[in-house]
Amino acid sequence: MTPSNHGKPRIVVVGCGFGGLEATRALHGAAVDITLVDKANHHLFQPLLYQVATAGLSAPAIAAPVRHLFRKQANVTTLLGEVRAIDTVARQVLLEDGSPLHYDRLIVAAGAAHSYFGRDDWAPFAPGLKTLDDAFEIRRRILLAFEQAEREADLARRAAWLTFVVIGGGPTGVEMAGTLAEIARDTLPGEFRRIDPAGAKILLIEGGPRVLQAMPQALSQRAREQLEHLGVEVRLNARVMAIDAAAVSVQSDTGAYLVNSHCVIWAAGVAASPLGRQLAQATGCETDRAGRVVVEADLSVPGHPEISVIGDLAAAKSWLPGHEPRPVPGVSPAAKQMGRAAAANILRRIASQPVRPFRYRDYGNLATIGRNSAVVDLTSPAGHFHFSGYIAWLFWLFAHIYFLIGFRNRLVVLIDWASAYWSKQRYARVVANIAPKKQEAQ
Repeated sequence: MTPSNHGKPRIVVVGCGFGGLEATRALHGAAVDITLVDKANHHLFQPLLYQVATAGLSAPAIAAPVRHLFRKQANVTTLLGEVRAIDTVARQVLLEDGSPLHYDRLIVAAGAAHSYFGRDDWAPFAPGLKTLDDAFEIRRRILLAFEQAEREADLARRAAWLTFVVIGGGPTGVEMAGTLAEIARDTLPGEFRRIDPAGAKILLIEGGPRVLQAMPQALSQRAREQLEHLGVEVRLNARVMAIDAAAVSVQSDTGAYLVNSHCVIWAAGVAASPLGRQLAQATGCETDRAGRVVVEADLSVPGHPEISVIGDLAAAKSWLPGHEPRPVPGVSPAAKQMGRAAAANILRRIASQPVRPFRYRDYGNLATIGRNSAVVDLTSPAGHFHFSGYIAWLFWLFAHIYFLIGFRNRLVVLIDWASAYWSKQRYARVVANIAPKKQEAQ
């Protein structure tokens, strides 16, 4: 390992999502020089991103400037930039302008992007939800759909503007569909003169046999019932065949059909950052079908112990004593735990100590469906606990507030949610870019 100019090991962390954030924090006080680079200047609390997309929260409530987060951690230098390549021979991370960042140890936590399963041509018509820009675009499309419906005299065309399609029955899709139903039925009525927003049609399309497939069958069924109670039409075993600016083509067990809609939201799949495949080419390591790097038990790249890959970019396994290794899910708690584990192993290697395999502690899953409705699958040393409804909704609410970054964000979100709960209003309904994009023009 080549030391830096003043003798401290150089550690580069790529990405300030949950994994990169926790890894950098875990190195607080260590005798190392850390460079944290991200293409955004903020850490984003992605579990609540759909709330920005649906005008429930403003962007600053779920985001925090990276420089502010590490202002008191003297061994961290933060850089705004996009990593384009990793030179494993020269041990350099290359930014978009070609400038190099030299490293002795590297943590790659570049995250994931949308996956359209080989149909990237659908992306302009069905945006996914990974960044603040995505959230702003989805919010724009949702709100302007109601505005266009107000202006449309033809009933068939109006119905198309008032039909919202969410593709994917995972947590993001379920939460998005439930919130759309609440907007239509609780927030907007009384604000329009020519349309009744409560008559909007919300469709949730899932290719599998049930929503929230990572949860137990009973909770999955309960989530579907709560969605339908809100007015969401859940269509299972339905595969999307085509998407354009005016409609979605669907194939189901009963045949093919067309859904006329101008507002489609993609929540069906994710793919690893392109850095995963680039790293595989540079190191000869394997990637899975989603482009995630297959890592060793200690989260390092095979043959390159100086490189660790964590978060959504890692195809990692949990190595619990007495159990077969199990795949680690792509959720924020797993990314946090991987960040801490990778940092600890780096310090062990620097101290010439043996590394430890990663052990994922599964605390369960939870998802909110709407006002007073949620499902919780909780894992604890005392066993598994499954519950739904109002108590689950309260649990979901306080859990998310607890894990938000910073006291200010927790306070702002709590106040906004309390206000929305009693008033049923969403005050972040601001659209800056009114003009529709070319692919949406009719």
